[in-house]
Amino acid sequence: MRWRSKLPPIKLAFKAWWPALLAGGLHTLSFAPWRAWPLQILTLAWLARASLQATPKAAAGLGWRFGLAWLSSGLWWLYISLHDYGDIAAPLAAGAVLLLAGFLSLYYGAALALAAWLNRRAGASPAWAGLCWAACWLLAELARATWLTGFPWIASGYAHTVGPLAAWAPWIGVYGITGLAACLAAGLAQLLGATPTWRLSARGALSGLGLALLALGAALPNEFTHSTGRIRISALQPDVPQDDKFNQALWDANLDALSSQIEQARGDLVLSPETVVPLPLYDLRPRQMQRLDDAAHRRPLLLGTFLGNEQVGYVNSLIGWGTPDGRRYDYGKHHLLPFGEFVPWGFHWFVEGLHIPMVDQARGLHQRPFRIAGQRIRPLICYEDLFGEDFVQSVVGMDAATVLVNVSNLAWFGRIMVQDQHLQFSVMRALEFQRPFVRSTNTGATAALDHRGQVLARLPPDRPGILECEVEGREGSTPYARWLAALGLWPLWLLALVPLLLQLWRGLRGLRSQSRP
Repeated sequence: MRWRSKLPPIKLAFKAWWPALLAGGLHTLSFAPWRAWPLQILTLAWLARASLQATPKAAAGLGWRFGLAWLSSGLWWLYISLHDYGDIAAPLAAGAVLLLAGFLSLYYGAALALAAWLNRRAGASPAWAGLCWAACWLLAELARATWLTGFPWIASGYAHTVGPLAAWAPWIGVYGITGLAACLAAGLAQLLGATPTWRLSARGALSGLGLALLALGAALPNEFTHSTGRIRISALQPDVPQDDKFNQALWDANLDALSSQIEQARGDLVLSPETVVPLPLYDLRPRQMQRLDDAAHRRPLLLGTFLGNEQVGYVNSLIGWGTPDGRRYDYGKHHLLPFGEFVPWGFHWFVEGLHIPMVDQARGLHQRPFRIAGQRIRPLICYEDLFGEDFVQSVVGMDAATVLVNVSNLAWFGRIMVQDQHLQFSVMRALEFQRPFVRSTNTGATAALDHRGQVLARLPPDRPGILECEVEGREGSTPYARWLAALGLWPLWLLALVPLLLQLWRGLRGLRSQSRP
């Protein structure tokens, strides 16, 4: 007679679901604004232990539920743009966020199912099983970062912009740190799940390996760039409510306030937020254009606006005045945000309900750095700074950028979590490429970082202001920048695939030996 649970079906389902949901929710606390990075190692260790003991189907469920809780709690602010500004009913907006989190979590479900399948079929030692689990986790993160244009928001490596693993950023980048953290978590999982005899012998080895990795990170050379002098940058924060930004009745007042900020700025360069002028300049009235033009000629300016037209497409752009050669500088955003800046095939019906202006935009190009005050400025617009592999060519070579800047408008998403998360991504880019990073945003986080990722200054969110900062330009290339520029992310893909292929080959060889007479 089979044993049957006395719990009702709903309670039984909750009992099976809640540990993974709880662990995924705790995993979110390892990112900004909390930055409790040890929680990531602990929650991933629990996930590794639970999934390696499970069947592939159960492991897939664990990975999917973990990802669902992690990504829905970390991306909940998308609800604000869908409901508050997109006029989507609250239940539908919440459902859309859950749908996105659930879709992205499929990567983790598939990765953990593969790890469990290899562990059962190939019969690995605990240490080798943990290595394969970490490799599967890295593959899932790389897939989320690159497939379907990529959406690597709060990828697990970003939890380590603080803590001992941050020292590895200029060597292996955010995804290398992702794999390293997963290895430590898997090793901890195997240690906690071992028999007392094996645990006694493994504790010293695991502790030694962990300490060696941390000590090596601290001992590795960590200065790969040198100073090119200092530049003063005035980063504007207009704090225009999102409801007012596209309100034509308020354009005069908004543009007058923007012009006043530009006139008050004292830096060698004035940096404005993304699309601070929410329409192409040729659509401005003569008085508005004259006021902006007069303000811009006081000192060099990078102004967020649109280029293009309805026929060729609008391009989210930065226009620069004040270059030494007198030519106007244009930079167009290239890596566009799905649903916010371009519409994936088959989803026009959904996006039309969001009422987002200029939602299907054209891609821009980056041709050269913006040269000013002896520095070479590399602009990035909004979430382009998540994709270091896209712009790494700008930080290597003779004409490499000496300062990175990002312009954003996060007013779509409120201020809780999203501003600190986006700032954390800029911190990681500063660590990876050892460049100072200056951010100008509409409502926050407007900030200046040095080449070690330390926040030099930051404006309070949701209030207008000008951040007057001075940063030190840097020249030279980190090891990560050099190999990423030459090979892209392929070394990490191969590093993750090799142990899985070896494990699969080992399992197949075992099956052949068993089939021989």
